[in-house]
Amino acid sequence: MAVVTISREIYSEGSYIGEKVADDLGYHFVSKNGIEKIFLEHGLVEFGKVYESIEGFWTRFDDMRTTTIEFLKQVILALTSHGNVVIVGRGAFAVLGGFADVLNVRVQAPLPIRVRRAMEKEKITESHEAEVFLKQRDRERDAFVESFYNIRWVDAAPNAFDLVINTGKVHPDMATAWVVEALRDLKKRKEDAELTTKTIKVDPELAGTVSEVLGCHDTH
Repeated sequence: MAVVTISREIYSEGSYIGEKVADDLGYHFVSKNGIEKIFLEHGLVEFGKVYESIEGFWTRFDDMRTTTIEFLKQVILALTSHGNVVIVGRGAFAVLGGFADVLNVRVQAPLPIRVRRAMEKEKITESHEAEVFLKQRDRERDAFVESFYNIRWVDAAPNAFDLVINTGKVHPDMATAWVVEALRDLKKRKEDAELTTKTIKVDPELAGTVSEVLGCHDTH
């Protein structure tokens, strides 16, 4: 069993790479929508709405914030325990950074390239508007990660990832091949005394929800 997390800048093609990796390996692809379904099954507020619509949410200190962060952590661990998953975003790399059988990947691209992609996908006609849009989304994601780590993102990032890919120079399909090959190599390595995902303990009810949402009751 091995797991891939993909952290990405918006319009760096990280989600595309994650889906392709999952397809190539026959893994489950888990993004915001899948995690939201798990939240809803447990009667919690839809994570995407909390993350994207409440201004300043990640800088507040209240019960709602604490509950959301803690449950998200448990969801990520439950997905990892299920096995054979590619998890895109949601700070998964921060939760799983200590596990020897998890490959943490960062996908990024220069701002001008992301601006062009945003203009095309978002139907934005002015480049400066696309740049403002991207920088706002980047700030939202950084605020989330910094809250999850309890340290500044720029301090955590240099040592947080096993593979960093710039899709301004590396085609997303080539990046997919790199990730697949890196994961296959990782699975061949002896675990020895290293911390692995086999040590994760998951609440049975949450594990059941994960299996239902993934549509898979196999043990990987």
